[in-house]
Amino acid sequence: MKNLPEKIHGKLMDEQGRCVHYHSVLDIIANKCSVCQKFYACYKCHDELENHPFGTTHQDEKDTVMCGVCGKTFSYDEYSGMEKCPSCGNGFNPRCALHKACYVATGASHRAT
Repeated sequence: MKNLPEKIHGKLMDEQGRCVHYHSVLDIIANKCSVCQKFYACYKCHDELENHPFGTTHQDEKDTVMCGVCGKTFSYDEYSGMEKCPSCGNGFNPRCALHKACYVATGASHRAT
């Protein structure tokens, strides 16, 4: 297991952040909850394990998205423009964009408490 700067939480299937909900070879992104400040494999894992809903972050907030392979962190804005990690070269799942509203504030949807 690599020595990552942050631990990935969730119902994990491996050390790169793949979880019981999302576990393809491309599912290596962890997102930071603005409430508990923990990186989670997915919002489903978070909401099953914490006593609060996943708190969204702002798109341009630094270090809220992490590559589970190398630990490199990005803002959501940076991450959303990438097909793969610029640090380690591993591919990201383009279908993660379908869940953007679960992780990123869009106007009044910011869920931090």
